[in-house]
Amino acid sequence: MLTILVVFITIAYLVVIALLTYGFDKVKNFKLQDLQPKTKFSVVIPFRNEAENLPKLLASISNLNYPKAMFEVILIDDDSEDDSVSIIENFVNTSRKNHDTLVDAIKIIKNSRTSNSPKKDAITSAIKISKFNWIVTTDADCLLPKYWLDTFDECIQTRQVNCIVAPVTYHGKTSFFNRFQTLDFLSLQGATIGGFGIKKPFMCNGGNFAYCKSDFYTVNGFDGNTTISSGDDVFLLEKLRHLDAKKVYYLKSKHAIVTTNPTETTKQLIQQRLRWASKTSNYKYWFAKLVGLIVLLGNLIFIGLIPAVLFTNLSLKIGIALFVIKFSIDFLLLFKTSRFFKQENLLLSYLLSSFIYPFFNVYIAFLSFFTSYEWKGRSVKN
Repeated sequence: MLTILVVFITIAYLVVIALLTYGFDKVKNFKLQDLQPKTKFSVVIPFRNEAENLPKLLASISNLNYPKAMFEVILIDDDSEDDSVSIIENFVNTSRKNHDTLVDAIKIIKNSRTSNSPKKDAITSAIKISKFNWIVTTDADCLLPKYWLDTFDECIQTRQVNCIVAPVTYHGKTSFFNRFQTLDFLSLQGATIGGFGIKKPFMCNGGNFAYCKSDFYTVNGFDGNTTISSGDDVFLLEKLRHLDAKKVYYLKSKHAIVTTNPTETTKQLIQQRLRWASKTSNYKYWFAKLVGLIVLLGNLIFIGLIPAVLFTNLSLKIGIALFVIKFSIDFLLLFKTSRFFKQENLLLSYLLSSFIYPFFNVYIAFLSFFTSYEWKGRSVKN
């Protein structure tokens, strides 16, 4: 009976990852055509205690190729306790002295708290005062590529969409700790792209996410999940997919890749992943729940292979076969994803990471049921 259950879960895992891998290839690379810009954007960036990251973010905004008259940047201060605000103000003053027209596009506002989710409140506060219909969200610890808004604009011009999910990855040092995080993050990006490829979009990242303000109001924004601290991205994606799935699009372009920092410590990594895990129980889309459950069970099976072989009737041959199946199918999706992000060098750490990850994944999943997490210096329990 145990052998049948183990084999069944492994086959289910194989099918899910194979479907996502197939879907990854179905999403074609988007190529810039050098069209005349037409879309005006409101770039929304919540921040709290980001003094270390803001100078790099602001520099990347300054280097955007897009016409400065065609976008605005709304930075929302969520009760920062460091020099974040003064850093932005100094940047604006310097831009003014240098007669940089970007200065006219930057606004700093205070977050208007109305719910249990500071980030959702911040985005809502910005959207209320935004001038343009297209909202693009990113995070204060991100770096934006030069042709970021150009790529969004051409996608809007040529694809007739109302919601765009775009790629995010990590940059930084090449320690094993960072490579492990990046491989984990790339697996999520691969699953995200794969979901779009099989027409079942179920994930996105608020660090690179765009949608129409009119549709945001049509679906009543974040209403219905404001008691959940995180999820400003996936829950809104669920609503926009339900509104019109055909107009939800994945922008698979190297020119749209936003990069961000991996965490610096194990504690920070656990807190981050607890925050991500906290929203999974609130997914409404059945496919998202199914994928999450099968991935968790697949990792549980991996952890249990050795004791199952030693103490049950599960044969060694079956145990090895199940391990090879999981190892291979995971590698295939990760290889395709790392190649798109041009981070194939990270695969050198795949073997060791593949042994560690199941324990990490299961640990986070179970810990999320029993503990709160810290986010930007605040303790949160959903």
